[in-house]
Amino acid sequence: MDARDTELKKELNATLQARRELGDEYESALVDSFMEKVDQRIDGAVERRLRRQLAEQQLATARGAQSPGTTDSFGERFGFGIVSLVLAIPLSGIGAGVADLPGLLVTWIGIVGVNVVQAARTNPGLFRGRRHRPGTDGDRWED
Repeated sequence: MDARDTELKKELNATLQARRELGDEYESALVDSFMEKVDQRIDGAVERRLRRQLAEQQLATARGAQSPGTTDSFGERFGFGIVSLVLAIPLSGIGAGVADLPGLLVTWIGIVGVNVVQAARTNPGLFRGRRHRPGTDGDRWED
């Protein structure tokens, strides 16, 4: 529980105490006052989140990012590969333990498949057929 939650809890306790002291005729005004404070707290939290998201989008735009959801950086690709290999260890053990060699093969086909799909997603032209064009300087390829 953070300080804001503690403050809100104190406000609620004060409102309940005031209701006990003032009686039923002030209940509506006390509840309205408390709800206004809750609304202000919610509005402030939403505003902070919106400002943070806007700042993150502006920063991503300034850095030249394609879109906020794009996963095309080297670090993310490297991390995906590392996680894939780390998870391959227990998955291999499970596959081999359950179905021996066929289970191990199915496990590794799945691991390789996931990595191929990830590579194709982050590098759209990776698996297109490329041919060397004769009569060029040797550095030219065509799709």
